[in-house]
Amino acid sequence: MAKVKTYKNYIDGEWVSSHTGRTFDNINPADTRQNLGRFQRSDKKDVDRAVAAAKKAFKTWRLVPAPKRAEILYRIADRIWADKEKFSQQMTMEMGKIIAETRGDVQEVIDMTYYMAGEGRRQFGQTTPSELQNKFMMSVRQPLGVCGIITPWNFPMAIASWKIMPALVLGNTCVLKPATYTPLSAVNFTKMCEECGLPPGVLNLVTGSGSEVGEPLITNKDISVISFTGSTEVGQRVSSACAPDFRHCHLEMGGKNAIMILDDAKLDLAVDGCLWGAFGTTGQRCTATSRIIIDKKLYRKFLNRFLPRVKALRVGNGLDEKVDMGPSVSESQLKTVMEYVKIGQEEDGAKLLIGGKRLTRGKYRNGFYHEPTVFGNVTPGMRIAKEEIFGPVVSVIPVNGMKKAIEVCNNVAYGLSASVYTQDVNRAFTAMRDVYTGIFYVNAPTIGAEVHLPFGGTKVTGNGHREAGIAALDVFSEWKSVYIDFSGTIQRAQIDNQ
Repeated sequence: MAKVKTYKNYIDGEWVSSHTGRTFDNINPADTRQNLGRFQRSDKKDVDRAVAAAKKAFKTWRLVPAPKRAEILYRIADRIWADKEKFSQQMTMEMGKIIAETRGDVQEVIDMTYYMAGEGRRQFGQTTPSELQNKFMMSVRQPLGVCGIITPWNFPMAIASWKIMPALVLGNTCVLKPATYTPLSAVNFTKMCEECGLPPGVLNLVTGSGSEVGEPLITNKDISVISFTGSTEVGQRVSSACAPDFRHCHLEMGGKNAIMILDDAKLDLAVDGCLWGAFGTTGQRCTATSRIIIDKKLYRKFLNRFLPRVKALRVGNGLDEKVDMGPSVSESQLKTVMEYVKIGQEEDGAKLLIGGKRLTRGKYRNGFYHEPTVFGNVTPGMRIAKEEIFGPVVSVIPVNGMKKAIEVCNNVAYGLSASVYTQDVNRAFTAMRDVYTGIFYVNAPTIGAEVHLPFGGTKVTGNGHREAGIAALDVFSEWKSVYIDFSGTIQRAQIDNQ
């Protein structure tokens, strides 16, 4: 057996072991016989050390001119591009999604880093006339300080870049706590930042569990803002931890996203969109299509085209270029999927149309594989139609007309992403207006966001902030309004101009 490599934390510019002396293994979900490495099982002392390093580094990093900070980001993007294939393959091995998708994940890091590097010369404020003579007014952004970054396993490098790159270009420093299923991608990301000249303490990496690392990170009072992507339940805990001290928090949480297929839709296009939206990343996206809301006129015709395509999906190890869908990320995630399949089978009226089983034989023996699964005749009140599953399970909900489709689409706790398939521009704009989500697509699935528009959702999906685009700058900065009076006298606004 090959020797298993041990990876370390990155604190204050050095790769160091946790003071606990403990490690955890990073297991390939496609083949659990493969251990990708041992990572530090850190605790509060390691977190506090990383936060202290970031706090110290902030004093000087915030004074580096933003265009100079941006030059480092440009170098990071170039460096990641050079190792894109290596990082993609390692990401597929540690979290399971197919190689084409992990290449997209790494490409998103490159895109986001280039984009935010451009913001080094575009952190625009406002200038505006004063109501008084000989007085100048403007607004400027100022960094917050130390940022606690908590990232999920489904986009382990991309989402880290969504948070860290805007934070850095604004002059903040960061402590990154990655998901325990994907620490190798976080190490790869951090190494690129180190190699490209990011000063010690500006970015720190601490691996470990949510209870041992995440909890002390969100409760550390030297953290100015927590940016978290994950479950709604944990997001509530983050919000509660930050509230007593009025520390900022940015929350990106769950989704129960729907494709609406109206009676004039191009059906083959809609089938393509539903396949990709429902089963891309094995359904393990916050934007995954977990509901298909379809006009009853097309219900049977749609299923006759959709189900054979689902049956033909090739499930397997994501490193195989011919595979369409990889494993669930872990045994526990797979069990959650299986529990919801059982719930769907027991709900009165729902019909399991295809899939529904764990794959265990032959090449699937040592992985966390599940069949692509479709339920039909689902009604809006069923649990499988309302609760996030985070797996390859989609519910098909027949409705009468567009008005009812929009009503059903909105009738969940989440509000991340939605889509409509129609050839009528008027109906498309009506749906775009009336569906209450943070992201909306026309004639495309619920996945596919690009880095230069805001990303985030409404209702319990988030707390009003957005990632990506220039909206991300608002998460990691504060506005300062500046008034410069060169009159040589005391001028009183709202008084002396009457």
